[in-house]
Amino acid sequence: MATQRLGIIMHGVTGRMGMNQHLIRSICAIRAQGGVTLSNGDMVMPDPILVGRNAEKMEALAKKHGIARWGTDLDAALANPDDTIFFDAGTTQMRPTLLAKAIRTGKHVYCEKPIATNLNEAVEIARLAESSGLKHGAVQDKLFLPGLRKLDMLRRAGFFGRMLSVRLEFGYWVFEGDLQPIQRPSWNYRKEDGGGMILDMMCHWRYVLDNLFGEVKSVSCIGATHIPKRWDEAGKPYEATADDAAYATCELTGHNGEPVIAQINMSWVTRVRRDDLVTFHVDGTDGSAVAGLSSCRAQSRVATPRPIWNPDEKQTMNFFDQWQEIPDSQVYDNGFKIQWEHFIRHVVENEPYKWTLPEGAKGVQLVEAALESWKDRRWVDVPALKV
Repeated sequence: MATQRLGIIMHGVTGRMGMNQHLIRSICAIRAQGGVTLSNGDMVMPDPILVGRNAEKMEALAKKHGIARWGTDLDAALANPDDTIFFDAGTTQMRPTLLAKAIRTGKHVYCEKPIATNLNEAVEIARLAESSGLKHGAVQDKLFLPGLRKLDMLRRAGFFGRMLSVRLEFGYWVFEGDLQPIQRPSWNYRKEDGGGMILDMMCHWRYVLDNLFGEVKSVSCIGATHIPKRWDEAGKPYEATADDAAYATCELTGHNGEPVIAQINMSWVTRVRRDDLVTFHVDGTDGSAVAGLSSCRAQSRVATPRPIWNPDEKQTMNFFDQWQEIPDSQVYDNGFKIQWEHFIRHVVENEPYKWTLPEGAKGVQLVEAALESWKDRRWVDVPALKV
């Protein structure tokens, strides 16, 4: 068994998502397990270099996690032929420019989403990547959540019969910053800095809907800035210019060609009283299921109870107890790490890989359609995207 080195330029990993999910729980975890196993039994060991503007932060982060290489000169890193992958988890506004620069220097590219703040830039970078002959990918981590993997197993087994609808509930309360410290960066609530619920999350829901429930055909959406004043990391007040919640309905064409309706509530100003921070409730003719991040519960047609509507008496049924838990039939690894392993095998041995930049562009397409729907107060069609 042989082990080969794979040089990876990691940009933007001082932020919460880049550091926790991509550096620590993916690349560091892969290194700790001895690398990524190829189909012939050989191993690939990632050798990352951390690149960012702040030398002190880069050095401290690298030292803490046993990374030998770090730097502040991105051009120099891209010029190194020994590093073949460029990964970006920095700001969305800069992402298309950075990806284009990396592609033009011959690097395979992998990035967080959204891949751009607007559809024109998303399509442009996707086309550049497609024409380059290089490997490219966009993070679609939610497909690898244990709860959604269990939900997908039910779908593939035909458990739902004809799928009717999906109800997606996402979010929690993000503190304003005056009484309690904020738990999300302040830029998330400034439109001019690339913030906003619709831009942040509709790109996620696009790949989840397309892959698990049906291809998105149209959307009706309204956004809101419910909390217009927040406090930043320094405790200074600022005007929140981005949407902190959005409410959408999507028409889907299900995998069997039948229509499916998806309702999406997403909010940073909601207090949680449900199974998880995100839940996906699927109803079908033969059964229903509710999935969270890790768990999934199902209720079949023959096990569906008969509740009685009587507003004059207290409800005696415990509806939560009437669902069957879908067991953990395997060990579920971190979703970001799983997709990193897929992408590494895609680069090294050309393993089939479908989570490409054109798929990322579809997410930006739904973002723009939702924003257009909000602006014009109407349904907006989502045509097939040609890249």
